[in-house]
Amino acid sequence: MSEYQNSEEKAFSTQRAPLKKEVPYWRKAKNYKLPDAPESVGWTRARAFFLSREKGNVPFQLECGRSLKNVVIEYEMYGELNEDKSNAILITHALSGDAHVAGWDSEASEEYRPWRLSVPGWWDNLVGPNQPFDTSQFCIICSNVLGSCYGTTGPASPNPDDNNRPYAMKFPPITVGDWVRSQAELIDYLGIKKLYAVVGGSLGGQQALEWAIAYPERVGKCIMLASGAKLPVQGLGFNHVATVSIRSDFFFRNGLIYSDEREHNPLMEERRRTGDIDLSYWKIANRNLKSLHIARMLAHITYLSPSGMESKFGRRLQPVERRPGEAKTQDKQENELAVHGYLTHQGQSFVERFDANSYLLIANAMDQYDAAAKWGGGDLAKACSRIQAEMMVVAFSSDWLYPCAESHSIVMALMQNHHPVTSVDVDSNYGHDAFLVEEYKVSRIIRSFLMVKAEDDRRDGK
Repeated sequence: MSEYQNSEEKAFSTQRAPLKKEVPYWRKAKNYKLPDAPESVGWTRARAFFLSREKGNVPFQLECGRSLKNVVIEYEMYGELNEDKSNAILITHALSGDAHVAGWDSEASEEYRPWRLSVPGWWDNLVGPNQPFDTSQFCIICSNVLGSCYGTTGPASPNPDDNNRPYAMKFPPITVGDWVRSQAELIDYLGIKKLYAVVGGSLGGQQALEWAIAYPERVGKCIMLASGAKLPVQGLGFNHVATVSIRSDFFFRNGLIYSDEREHNPLMEERRRTGDIDLSYWKIANRNLKSLHIARMLAHITYLSPSGMESKFGRRLQPVERRPGEAKTQDKQENELAVHGYLTHQGQSFVERFDANSYLLIANAMDQYDAAAKWGGGDLAKACSRIQAEMMVVAFSSDWLYPCAESHSIVMALMQNHHPVTSVDVDSNYGHDAFLVEEYKVSRIIRSFLMVKAEDDRRDGK
């Protein structure tokens, strides 16, 4: 059996294995689509867009006034562009997301993104043939944001101005506007003049809004879910606690968390066309950074809701989950509250796949974004007056990271401009994560909105 077949076998071994009763219910295998399912996009491969090279090696200018050299963007595409390239939908991801929206990563291995061996893309049940994002009709695109740790230039990338050592905390501040401009460069590279739609939830929703405002003539439809024109002050507070925790961690070492080894990166090895650009990531030396673990646990509390946590966990006990090879000790309790186990698991799985420097950069971009201040001098209605896209704004009743009021403020700003908007409030007990968890409700909403062609296309008879 080949190494590639071995990786396929491992990808589904957890689903075929019998579930033990002591496994917490929230960790049991989910009903994922297999890659040969009719509704799946199947096995996927990431793609690389060499932004700097395509622009004549001119550095990419950032809103902070600094620039980045040798910028590369990792992205994925599902479905085919039609002849006039008018069927492209851009999906923008949230804080901890990536370009892998759907399907099964064919390049994942025990050494390279092992967490993808047992799970498909993060919106897999919405993307594929005859799904809401119908790949038999649309071409779906998602790119990883600047500053992250999933293939796009970020803190672990080699810094050409520092002997190709990792950027670490020398990586310049990134904004939502920077992300959208880099996405626009990718869309240009693909030869797409106008997007059929831009769709995003949470921080991805802010990118979708920025697209509609910054490039009004290039967006046909815009869908925002569980998002707003700014992060409310309570969210700013939670982000501050998380980032202070990371920065004050002795083992964070002011961002110097990388080893002397490079990460095996098949994407960059296979796509590199010039020998003078070093694109491989530096490996993270400490994958057990407690402060990042704590930051993720804190964030997950904001993604849920009080009533949802009560119904999901209550005060139920479960066996303490030990890491592989960890022995039982007399001083360690055998059972713990289910909510404690859940948060511990979320924190642990996060530090195994994310970069603390990236977390700081992305959280700061989330904090700083304010569409009203940037585009309307503090007036959201003025900012939204630039929008030409057909808008849909979706809020979730129990979301307390981006409460319904944040979505409603965008709706009101659009109405002040006499701009048509579809406003949907979804009754849900899942909190902020509802845009990912409430797949059935979200599917119906998105499908119905995308089915009707944008007004400009109807007028042009397309």
